[in-house]
This record gives sequence, structure tokens and C-alpha cells, in this order.
Amino acid sequence: AGGGIVFPLLPWMYGDAVNQLTNYGMKVYPAIYERLKEETGVDGELLQSGMLILPQFDREQALAWCERYAFAAQSASAAAFGLQSPSGDDALWLPSVSQARPPYVMQAMRKWLEQNGVTLLERTELKPLSGSGSLHEWETVNGEKLQADKFVVTSGAWSFDLLKETASKLKIKPMRGQILLYRPRQNLQHMVYREGFYMIPRKDGLLLAGSTLEDVGFDPRVTETARDELSTKAETIMPELKGLPILKHWAGLRPGTPENLPTIAAHPQIENLYLNTGHFRYGLTMAPASAKIVSALICGEQPFIDPTPFSCPV
Repeated sequence: AGGGIVFPLLPWMYGDAVNQLTNYGMKVYPAIYERLKEETGVDGELLQSGMLILPQFDREQALAWCERYAFAAQSASAAAFGLQSPSGDDALWLPSVSQARPPYVMQAMRKWLEQNGVTLLERTELKPLSGSGSLHEWETVNGEKLQADKFVVTSGAWSFDLLKETASKLKIKPMRGQILLYRPRQNLQHMVYREGFYMIPRKDGLLLAGSTLEDVGFDPRVTETARDELSTKAETIMPELKGLPILKHWAGLRPGTPENLPTIAAHPQIENLYLNTGHFRYGLTMAPASAKIVSALICGEQPFIDPTPFSCPV
């Protein structure tokens, strides 16, 4: 259910470890997307559309964070942007926030991997892991054995199920998110965030409105309750959406973790197994730094930032 916002929504609510990962991602993504587009021909639609944050939020804390990280921020009027803001007109404009189109990003990444000799095994489910020492092969539920010198778990919400016998204190669980899709007659020109809810205008005129945050286990179904809740929030901010059809309503499962803190580490008991998982709502934004850290660990090198906060609990 990823919207593709290359920004951790309210970064001043998170610790330094999360901000280190997200800030690095925001910095390097333009070069990554340009390279992917040049080498694959697929445009991931990285757009610096900016984000308007509507009340209520901690303005003092937000401005302090922006000053600390030299992140552009301006006081703004919601009405001046043509929006309704039930909790007050005093908004915060963040002009440098970007967005990407996750399905297009995945298409570009897949094509790049295939062009560079990477084999992708799709619809391949692994059995939960047991034992310790070294991992020479990992068996699938169909009995196939996958062999490798190094293994990395990047299984998102399903990571704990794979590792529950060897990393029982790993705190990752599925959190469902539902999103709606509109095509307004006149779309927004920027992203909008209000109290856990966001709206993202796409290049082709579509508008995303989401998302929920539901602790319902591995249930990927959409619900009428969430549809009504999201449409009400969207129409409150943008009344012109009333009466327009909802083109699509879908859900996904995020890997929920305490404080949005992922696990990027060597497994504490299995010497050639690594984890890069549990990025919760910010997998896209954290991906470049996370990949750089886990690559360094695999190669026996010192990561560019201290990996201690991302250790696997024992």
C-alpha cells in the first residue's frame, strides 16, 4: 500500500537512527532514479512536488527539525492552496519533498537486475528456519533447496514467521494499509498530509488518498469501513471529490516495527545470514542507506553509519 512519498511524513517524531536512514535516501534518490531511467528506459516518476502539512501538528518541533537538518520549510495558508483545513488554516509548506511511483520503480529495478545477470525466483515460499551455525541451503515449501554463500532476509511482514525459531525477539508484524484512487477534474499540484492521512497527485492526473494503519494480522482484504473513512477524510480536505467515483481501492501489508526502526544486521546465531527488514512505512525512503549498510556487513566492512541501533535483538 505504499504511496511513494520519499519523506518520513513527520520526521521530527522519530529518533536519530530513523532520520539517518531517511535523510540519506532523500539525498541520493535523484541520482539513483536518473541512472535507472537511463539504463532501463523506465521512468520511476520521481517528482519534487512538495508537501503541505495541515494542522494539527507540533509546529515548534517541526521547525526545529527543519532547522537542524537545513530542510526548507515555510509557513503557509491552507486556503491559499485551495484546501479545506478543519483544524485551522496555519499549515507548513515543505517544497523539497519528493514522491515516486512504486509500481514503476519496481519495474525499473526488475529490469535493471535482469540486465545485470540477477536471477529472480518468483512465487517461491521458504520454510521457517531452524538451527544455528552456518546456513548452506534453505528449503522451500515445495522441497526445493536453495544454496548460497550468504543469505539476506528481506521478507517484510513475513520476516518473523521465517525466523521465529532462530530470532524469537524480532519485533516485526503485519500492519494493513488501505488506499483509494481518484481522478479529480482538477488535481492537486502538491502532496497534502493531515493527521496520519495523505493525498498524492500523480503525473497522469490520478490522486491517491490513504492510508489506514490496521493491526489485523495477515488479512489483505479491503473493507467498506476503511473506504468510508478514507473518502470522508479526502472529501473534507478537497470537497470537489464528492460524487466522483473511486477508481480503485486496495490494501497491502507493511512490516510493522516499534518506532519505525528496521533490523539491518548479521543474524546473532547464524554466521552467514543477514537481515534487512522491518522498515514499516518508510521502506522506499530507507532503502538506499539500508542496502549500503547490509552490503558493508556482508563484505566485512565498517558501515558508513553506526549499525548498532539496527541490531537483531537476542
